[in-house]
Amino acid sequence: MTMLQQAILAIDEGTSGTRAALVRADGGVTAPAYAPLKVTTPRHGVVEQDADALLETTLTMCRKVIASAPAEGLEIAALALTTQRATGVLWDTETGRSLVPAMVWQDTRFSEELKALSPHWDRALIERAGRPIGARAIYLWAARHMRNTPCVSDALKKNRLAFGTVDSWLLWHLSEVRQVVTTPTNATSCGAYDLRTHSYIDEWLRAQEFPEELLPVLREDADDFGHTRRDILGMRVPIMASMGDQLAGLVGLGCHDSGQAMCVHGTGSFVDLVIGQERPARPGAFEATFTMTAWRKGGRSNLAVETYAATTGSALNWLCNDMRWFDDARQISALAAMADGARGIRFVPTLTGLRQPVMEPAARASLTGLSMTHTREELAYAVLEGIAHSVVSCVEADELVAGKRMHELVAGGGLSSSDPLLRMQADLGGVPVRRMPDAERASLRGTAFMAGARGLMWSDLSEARSTLPRGETFEPSLSDDERLARRAGWQAAISDEIGRTRAGAYENHLPPARSGG
Repeated sequence: MTMLQQAILAIDEGTSGTRAALVRADGGVTAPAYAPLKVTTPRHGVVEQDADALLETTLTMCRKVIASAPAEGLEIAALALTTQRATGVLWDTETGRSLVPAMVWQDTRFSEELKALSPHWDRALIERAGRPIGARAIYLWAARHMRNTPCVSDALKKNRLAFGTVDSWLLWHLSEVRQVVTTPTNATSCGAYDLRTHSYIDEWLRAQEFPEELLPVLREDADDFGHTRRDILGMRVPIMASMGDQLAGLVGLGCHDSGQAMCVHGTGSFVDLVIGQERPARPGAFEATFTMTAWRKGGRSNLAVETYAATTGSALNWLCNDMRWFDDARQISALAAMADGARGIRFVPTLTGLRQPVMEPAARASLTGLSMTHTREELAYAVLEGIAHSVVSCVEADELVAGKRMHELVAGGGLSSSDPLLRMQADLGGVPVRRMPDAERASLRGTAFMAGARGLMWSDLSEARSTLPRGETFEPSLSDDERLARRAGWQAAISDEIGRTRAGAYENHLPPARSGG
């Protein structure tokens, strides 16, 4: 009789789709199942999802993966979960059904109301929660429904109301325990989690009139969440990890050491710098740079600093699909590889406004420096160089806030397949950039690593990371002088755009360009 090998059933519950797969002890991801999720925008600023449909999709994907495990020679030993962050769900604990559409993390319906509270609260929240108020209003949204939506207020009166993020919603349904819980990598994004004390910021919640008794219980990202319900999954195994998706990706790409950073290229490009258990040196130095819980395990929180460029992959899609200058992103990369440089062309991909060094929604993208002597290859080079500069600006902001230098950037996501882009990132950042294969499954691996690195499949995270392939490394090739000159040119272009958009000078907000070493 053939002995089955152990594997972890990992669920990646994103905003646009649900993915489930088996993660083996060798780090391999197999038997994947995927289904898209619908996001609706009934009016400006409102972004919603059907939490019941999300749950049913999750169960369907899990059942497909579970059914395929024997044919893969695998036995499921545990379940691990990773989810979109800061999406709110209100549900009835008697029926198990959601009461109103879930408010997705992209929702901005309360942004103006929150802006009025910023002068009083931002300083304290930056220090304790790692971020200003911003536009995240998950607790305010819930509190308003409790007052104004009859089915929600009725459930509250009857002690049948539950509130949480997507991890809370799924864990309540998947686990025999039926406790409403959340974890730091999810709670951090909601804006009322105290990074220092692993607790809620009660006074901020009271200011939003959110009832304390409805707060999800805070657990760790690697924890005991009970066992799966046999009646809905057909198996009973321990649930051993729950993480926010971006941070699960950080773990799954092997960025576990202080000074390592992850860059995930998608619609935008997220850069997360791991800083360990130390607090950042300059929290709040940039509006769009946040301190995150990278993971919490064994009573200790590891932190990361996060900045992102909003329009990188979407800028290429716009150039190809709307402007029709290129066929697709692959063609842009192929053309850029044929050029020696941009020869003075500069593309600033801030199509939805500027986030770094200041938040300026009214800022515009720009393409400058063109002459009749330029070629299509040089234009393609300039497009990728603009994205690379944007990523390096995120790195510099992370470093300044953290008070720590990055020594390696690990890249994943769609645009990481572009050799010219990663070479530019290495050159302009002055540090090696390592491309990880199969990075689109990093979140699945990351939460599985967190679940299995307690002796189940690996002795610790270091052993789990050893299963990852090394990937391909792009080393910097520019001299310090040339790198600093190129970065200075980029920063001048950004300052010019800010100057055109706002009155006043913002040059002193620019982080210093990286020097070598």
